[in-house]
Amino acid sequence: MLIRKAFKFRLYPNQAQQQTLAAQFGHARFVYNHFLQVRREHYATHQEGLRYHDTALMLTTLKRDPEHGWLREADSQVLQQTLKDLERAFVNFFEGRARLPRFKSRRAEQSLRYPQRVKVDLAARRTYLPKVGWIRTVFHSPLEGTIKNVTVSKTRSGRYYAAFQVELEIAAPDPQGELAGLDLGLSAFAALSDGRKFENPRHVLQAERRSRRLQKSLSRRQKGSAGWERQRQKVARQHEQIANQRRDFQHKLSRVLVEEHRLIAIEDLHIRGILQNRRLAKHISDAGWGQFVGMLAYKGAWYGYEVVVTDRWYPSSKTCSAWGSEMSSMPLNVRTWECSLCGVQHDRDVNAAINLLNQTTVGTTGSHADGVHVRPGRQYIQAGTKKSEAPQLAAR
Repeated sequence: MLIRKAFKFRLYPNQAQQQTLAAQFGHARFVYNHFLQVRREHYATHQEGLRYHDTALMLTTLKRDPEHGWLREADSQVLQQTLKDLERAFVNFFEGRARLPRFKSRRAEQSLRYPQRVKVDLAARRTYLPKVGWIRTVFHSPLEGTIKNVTVSKTRSGRYYAAFQVELEIAAPDPQGELAGLDLGLSAFAALSDGRKFENPRHVLQAERRSRRLQKSLSRRQKGSAGWERQRQKVARQHEQIANQRRDFQHKLSRVLVEEHRLIAIEDLHIRGILQNRRLAKHISDAGWGQFVGMLAYKGAWYGYEVVVTDRWYPSSKTCSAWGSEMSSMPLNVRTWECSLCGVQHDRDVNAAINLLNQTTVGTTGSHADGVHVRPGRQYIQAGTKKSEAPQLAAR
């Protein structure tokens, strides 16, 4: 069974390569913004949209224009991938998965994608990018499989990365373990139907004092000065560290859950709506529920377990998992409660997890509640390639 997996490594370009990458980022950003405006104007005038092939032909004409001849300095495939990214952004918008595409800023994270002609020398610890050359790379883990494309990015703190999307052959699915309900929250990040709870690390709250100090120092500096830029990078690195800590915690927890269970039932959380609560918005954003559910979903594709998303309107917290009776109301500050009919004491989060599992497996809606089902294969990653072999990997 073939799967797609990403490996992300740190790049260390020299000064000349940084200048070349800055130009490549600028070319890609210009093409994205230019054709975003073209598509908007065309729709406003003709009440119909343009597609990728239309913009690809326009790009060829644009590169022949003497005023835009500098676009010929860019890698042609990178510009084509930029147009495909714009096409995907509009598809996501019209299918309700994202908002209307917006213009890219030079101050935001920069990225571009190479579909071919990228080479990797693991022994020499370097990566070859078209128009840029060989760049020193830190391979902190084995790079396996067939490279399908490579995304090069520069963060707001000035760090460079290469994300390799590879195609791997894995063993057939062999899901093991029990069924589980999973309730996500803030007091505890996650509660399982077997009674276990996983503490919410609250990364933003833990770093809040340092973040405020860095931001305050930034606000006191002259915008655009060298000191302001150095301080801005410190602020950006702080935000990146928080994001990395959150991602690391969620990767480890999701790995534990998928190895122990063959089915996980979760609630369909309307995160955008929940964020309207101003008192909880920062804490909900810090928890990163959406990112965590995404990890469960794609790891389900690797390990052969099933993720079932139950109805978001099901009152899992205030329904007695033993008797089925429902409380009339349950404020968020109520963490434990007693059923008035059967007298069972319930932990709010664990009770919700049990109800989610019951709703999925033995509920009145059928064998499974309506929702997302993932049934791919389990992944067995082989040991890394020996350094002495010095393999050369190239994108195909």
